[in-house]
Amino acid sequence: MDLTTPALLFPAISLLLLAYTNRFLTLAQVIRQLHSSPDRSAAVVQAQIPGLKHRIVLIKYMQGFAVVSFLLCSLSMFALFVDEQLPGKLMFGASTLLLTISLLLSLAEVVISTDALSVVVADIENDAPRRADGD
Repeated sequence: MDLTTPALLFPAISLLLLAYTNRFLTLAQVIRQLHSSPDRSAAVVQAQIPGLKHRIVLIKYMQGFAVVSFLLCSLSMFALFVDEQLPGKLMFGASTLLLTISLLLSLAEVVISTDALSVVVADIENDAPRRADGD
C-alpha cells in the first residue's frame, strides 16, 4: 500500500465532517425555534422531543467517529510516508472501520429525522379537516 490510498480517503472525510456539522447546525436551529415557540407544550412538539434528544447523541457520535477516522487516516499517511507499512495499514483499516460506523450512525440519524417529519405531516393532515370545517 502506498501513500495515495489513505490520501484518497482524506478529502472524503473532510466533506463528511462538513455535512455532519451542517446537520448539527440545522438540528440546533430547530431546537432553538421549538424552545422559543409559544406552542412548545403542544402535542406535536412534545412528540418530537425524544427523537431530537436521540439525534443529538447520534450526531455527537457521528462526528466523534469521523474525527478519529480523520486522525487515523492522517497518521496512516504519515506512517506510510516514513515507510512503516504495517502501522500504516492498520491505522488505515481502523480509519475505514470508524468511517463505516460513522456512516451507519448517520443513516440512523436520517431515519429518526424522517420519522420526526412524519409526525409533523400527520399533524398537518389532522389539522386540515378542522380548518375545512371552520371555513
